[in-house]
Amino acid sequence: MGVGAAAYSPAKYGILTEITSGARLVKANGLMESSTIAAILLGSVAGGMLADWHLLAALVVCALTYALAVVANLFIPRLQAARPGQSWHSGAMLRSFIASAQLLWRNGETRFSLLGTSLFWGAGVTLRFLLVLWVPVVLGITDNKTPTTLNAMVAIGIVIGAAAAAKLVTLQTVRRCMPAGVLIGVMVVLFSLQHSLLNAYLLLMLIGALGGFFMVLLNALLQERGKDTVGSGNAIAVQNLGENNAMLLMLGLYTVAIKLGAPAVATGVGFGALFAIAIAVLWWRARR
Repeated sequence: MGVGAAAYSPAKYGILTEITSGARLVKANGLMESSTIAAILLGSVAGGMLADWHLLAALVVCALTYALAVVANLFIPRLQAARPGQSWHSGAMLRSFIASAQLLWRNGETRFSLLGTSLFWGAGVTLRFLLVLWVPVVLGITDNKTPTTLNAMVAIGIVIGAAAAAKLVTLQTVRRCMPAGVLIGVMVVLFSLQHSLLNAYLLLMLIGALGGFFMVLLNALLQERGKDTVGSGNAIAVQNLGENNAMLLMLGLYTVAIKLGAPAVATGVGFGALFAIAIAVLWWRARR
């Protein structure tokens, strides 16, 4: 499944630059991000209910959903290959991938996008693990439902933020998303200090909205600039590598902090502060 997702993602996002561009590309990314998160939310709720009712029924619905996805793919417009004649030899593919990564890194705008999205997804997966630790310690709630519901609030916020980005910002004003990135870290700090479940819900939804706004614009920027250099698919593949490495790195740091006995609240505050500082530095360097 992981290999399939890694292969499908560059095609899914890369095709957007083949069928749209400019302001419509931002809107297309907003719709893609919103629909993906909405599907995850629906699947999580429906999957949990089905698994509680009958495990075999849940697996059958899963298989049918994948079959429907295959059918849906048949309706994707058939386009000419953006970069025909690419070699399938593993050595050639690796050299091409490394060359693409180097080219994207040397370009200021694409480097800015790669770093921003990697930081966001690394922070996002770490926040999910932090919630599992934070809820019983701070709120005194020991069930599995509450952390799941809190994660759902983030997802709902991402849908809202992605939709807002599609309406409010264009590729020409993409750096307007940077304050949202800094505010994500600030909101994580404030969230970590809460003792009210209602406040936690609201702050996590706000974090998600800021994240959706932040991500959609950086994705669109990378696709647009990547199309003119290494191809959108290659750009997304490089982005995915950066994001997954950032997730592993941040989760590793989180694990070390917990093993050293760092309190849940202090871990959350430190994590949010470091994220805000990292995005602020990235913003400052981009403006230079």
